[in-house]
Amino acid sequence: MKSNKQRRTEIRARRAERKASRQTPPPRDDVPPPGSALVDRSLLAPHNSYGEPRFAQRGYYEDLHFTCADCGTEGVWTAHQQKWWYEVAKGYIWSTARRCRPCRRKRKGLPP
Repeated sequence: MKSNKQRRTEIRARRAERKASRQTPPPRDDVPPPGSALVDRSLLAPHNSYGEPRFAQRGYYEDLHFTCADCGTEGVWTAHQQKWWYEVAKGYIWSTARRCRPCRRKRKGLPP
């Protein structure tokens, strides 16, 4: 039978192991595809969320295909456009593109 002191030391040792395993991310074998842009987490807008978007977990942005909500055309939100939106413009990290450029300009009342 173990004493409380022995159990406490075992518990502390297990906690230290878990903490160490969480602080060192697993080695990444995947190489970012061509045309992608690396994520700089320090430049992302602060958020109160327990999770991370997929691009932050991957470590790079990929081109995203979407359908415009207004006209229905297919569009591509490029990795570099995403990097600008999330890191420079400080856009909300869970937002994605919904409208093509001409529809956005028309919605804002700007000339095409």
